[in-house]
Amino acid sequence: MSLRKRGETALWSRHSNPKSGWTRVPTGPILVYALYRRDWRLLLAALVWTVLNPVLFGPPETDDAWMTRAVLAEQWWIREEERSTVGLDYPNVCNAVGALGFCYALYAAYRRRPVGAAVGTVASIGLKFWWLRVLVGRYDAATEAAERR
Repeated sequence: MSLRKRGETALWSRHSNPKSGWTRVPTGPILVYALYRRDWRLLLAALVWTVLNPVLFGPPETDDAWMTRAVLAEQWWIREEERSTVGLDYPNVCNAVGALGFCYALYAAYRRRPVGAAVGTVASIGLKFWWLRVLVGRYDAATEAAERR
């Protein structure tokens, strides 16, 4: 295995710790809030957290946690299924529309439109979790099928 591949595997493994996944969830809303409030230190802190978070936690002991399986499912979707994370096909359209919702939330925060910022943020998180829910279902089914062989 190449050094690059080992590094990617280690990063995914650490990021699959449920503490990593669940502590990243509020990052989007914090970014929107920081932009709305024009709090540049909070915005910078949230961006630094986004970069550091995947390496701060050790690999999980088991893959029982839903968030662990969500991260493993995303990795499986990209590597094994050779799929992208956004697109016009289902379920990737959920992630694509969610990303657009987040962009709108940032725009609304910049323009100081709190309702738009809130709606865009909630929509982006909801669609991200929908996408992950579908991936976890597919990943669990594929894992169970592989174990039966």
